[in-house]
Amino acid sequence: MKAERGTAVPDASTVRHSALRSSLGLVLGKAAQTGAGFAFWVVAARATSDREVGLTTAAVSAVMICTQLAVLGAGSAVIVSVGRGEPPSRVLDAAFAIVGVAGTGLALGYLVLQSAVAPDTASASVLFWLTFLVAAVTGTLVIVLDQALVALGRGASATLRYALGGGVSLGAAALVAWRAHGASADVLMVCWTLGTTVACVVGAVQLRRLVGYRPRPSLRLARGRPLLAVGLPNQLLTLTERAPGLLLPLLLAHTVAPEAAAYWYPAWMMAWAAYTAPMLIGIVQFSEGVRDPDRLVSTTWAGLRWSLAVGGLAAVILVVLARPLLSLLGERYADSSADALRLLAAGLVGYAVLQAYNAVCRARGRYAEAIVVGVTLGTALCVSALSVADRGATAMALAWLVVLSIGAAGVGLRLLAVLRRVRKDTR
Repeated sequence: MKAERGTAVPDASTVRHSALRSSLGLVLGKAAQTGAGFAFWVVAARATSDREVGLTTAAVSAVMICTQLAVLGAGSAVIVSVGRGEPPSRVLDAAFAIVGVAGTGLALGYLVLQSAVAPDTASASVLFWLTFLVAAVTGTLVIVLDQALVALGRGASATLRYALGGGVSLGAAALVAWRAHGASADVLMVCWTLGTTVACVVGAVQLRRLVGYRPRPSLRLARGRPLLAVGLPNQLLTLTERAPGLLLPLLLAHTVAPEAAAYWYPAWMMAWAAYTAPMLIGIVQFSEGVRDPDRLVSTTWAGLRWSLAVGGLAAVILVVLARPLLSLLGERYADSSADALRLLAAGLVGYAVLQAYNAVCRARGRYAEAIVVGVTLGTALCVSALSVADRGATAMALAWLVVLSIGAAGVGLRLLAVLRRVRKDTR
C-alpha cells in the first residue's frame, strides 16, 4: 500500500509479527529501561542529598503525569484505527501532532501552576523549565511510538530504543556524579531527560526503517477528530491505571516531605518493573482483540498467563532481593523501603487481573464500566496509602496491597462474566 507523499507504508497485516514476540519485545524493552532507571537512581542517591533526590522524583512524576494526560488516548486510537485498516501514515501524522501540542501545553501549565501554588519546591531556573518541556513532549511521543509499533506488528523494536535511552541517561548521571558531587535536582533532571529524548529519536528512526514512515505531523481537524473520538475514552481508562502510582510521589513531596517521596519512589519504581509486564501484554492483548474479535477469549487467557509468568518471575526476584537492591541506594533506603517493596511486588497478581479486564473492556468498547471501576479503585489506593504515610513506606505499601487485592477480586469476577458473554456471542 502506498501512503501519501509517495512514502510506502506496508499494511499492518503484512508486517505483523506474533503477539507473543511483540509482548516479550515490549517487556524486554521496558525491563531495559527500568534496569537503567534503577541504576540512575542508585547513582543519583550517591551523588547528592535525599532532598535533591526527592525533588527530582517529584519532577519526574510530574512529567509522567503530563505525558499520561497529553497522550489523549492517541496510542490506543492508532491501534484501533490501524487494526481497522486505515492508512497508517494519516493516522500517525494526526497522532503525533495532537500529542506534541498537548504535551507542550500541559507541561507549561504545570510549571506555571507549581510556581504559583508551591513556590518553595518549584525551580525557577531556565534550565529546569526547558528540560521539563523537552521531557514532557518526548515522553508523550514515545508512548505513541510504542503503541504505533505494536499496531504495526513491531512491538519487539522497543528493546533497542529503551536500552539506548536508558544507557545514555545513566551515563550522563554517572558523569555528573563523578565530576560534581552534590548535584542539584535541575542537573539530575537533565540527565533523566536525555534518556527519553534518545528513545524518541530512535523510535522515529525505527518507524522509518521498519515500516517506511516519515513523521510529518498534521493538525487537520478532519484527521484529528476521529482519532480523539476513539482515543479519549481509552485515555480516561489509562489514567485510572497509571494516575495512583504517579500521583503518590508528587503528593508525598508536597504534603509530607521530599524525603518521604525519596524513600517511597525507589520501591514503587522497582515494583512497577514487575507490573509493567501485565501492562504491556495488555496492550498487545487489546491490539489482537481489535484485529481478531473472535479470538478475544483465548487471547485474554493467554495474555493473563504470560502476565503472571513474566511479571511473577520479576516479582519473586524483587521479594528475594529487596534489601540488597535497595542497599545499592544506601542503607537508609533499605531500612525504610525493603518491606514496602516486598508488599508492592505481591500486588502483581491483582494488577495482572486488572489489566486483563481493562484490555477486554477496550476491545469490546466497554469504556464507561472500566473507567468507573478504575476511578473507584485508584481513589481508594491513593487515599489509603496517604492516610498512613506518617507511618512510613511499609505501612503505605500494605494499605496499597490490601486495597488492590480487594479490587482485583471484584474485577476478576466481572472479567469471568464478560468472557462468558463473549464466548456465547461468538458461538
